[in-house]
Amino acid sequence: MELMMRNMFQSLGKSRAANRLAKKYGLRFGAARFVAGETIQQSIDAVRGLNQDGRVATLDHLGEFVFSVEEALESAAMCIQTLDAIAESGVRSNLSLKMTSLGLDINRELCVSSMKRILDRARMHGNFVRIDMEDYAHCQVSLDIYRELRQEYDNVGIVIQAYLYRTMQDIGDLHAYGANLRLVKGAYKESPEVAFPEKSAVDENYKAIIQKHLMNGHYTAIASHDEAIIQFTKAFVREQGISNDQFEFQMLYGICEELQKQLVREGYRVRIYVPYGVDWFGYFMRRLAERPANVWFVLKNMFK
Repeated sequence: MELMMRNMFQSLGKSRAANRLAKKYGLRFGAARFVAGETIQQSIDAVRGLNQDGRVATLDHLGEFVFSVEEALESAAMCIQTLDAIAESGVRSNLSLKMTSLGLDINRELCVSSMKRILDRARMHGNFVRIDMEDYAHCQVSLDIYRELRQEYDNVGIVIQAYLYRTMQDIGDLHAYGANLRLVKGAYKESPEVAFPEKSAVDENYKAIIQKHLMNGHYTAIASHDEAIIQFTKAFVREQGISNDQFEFQMLYGICEELQKQLVREGYRVRIYVPYGVDWFGYFMRRLAERPANVWFVLKNMFK
């Protein structure tokens, strides 16, 4: 039953028709728990609240359904506006983005050009930009563009997914670039030809890449709500004498808030991924697919 629900929500997340319907009706049925709002100001207000109790953030203007050059340029402009709003408000937040929202599927050079404009603005503000990893079809091109950008920019990082077989090799290849990586388990539905089908194998690979990237000496963001992974990381950095300045824990807006606050009290840097925007549907569906408890939360809201 759980697998059936996960597959259903993952399929819905890729539906253009469902996305259009979601935009029409807005953040209803519980989506507002996971999405900070539809406007920049709402997202800034959410980050300010996080900052007040010691959490930092990374803002993401959601956008996965981009079908024209005009939409891609508009998405890039929103990223730049977000960086300006962060600087103007003084909140402590980076920027995260998906390169498909910048037109990666339309024109690679358009995407790279927009990335450079965004990174220039971030550099002007002394800020940092994280490239989100998407499905397997976009993995290689995303890493290729990241390597290209690292020739010119030191304020850009990328995400690596533990459920892919290729990930350990990617970690090794990125060592030469001094990569600042966010390490995640992975939230897309992938073929067993490219990804570990069993959760236990994903967990073991996740631990291995955390160890490898930390021991390579590079900044590591461990993005997980799994307390076993968090405890594993705490024990590993203690054993190896790794400074808290070399890593941070990352979690999603609206999930495990008490755990987030506890980690802050323990002296760890905790960064919250804060999504906003009208194109929230695909992101919301992946959150429902990840945890059945999220589905029951939504159902309760539907019947209120």
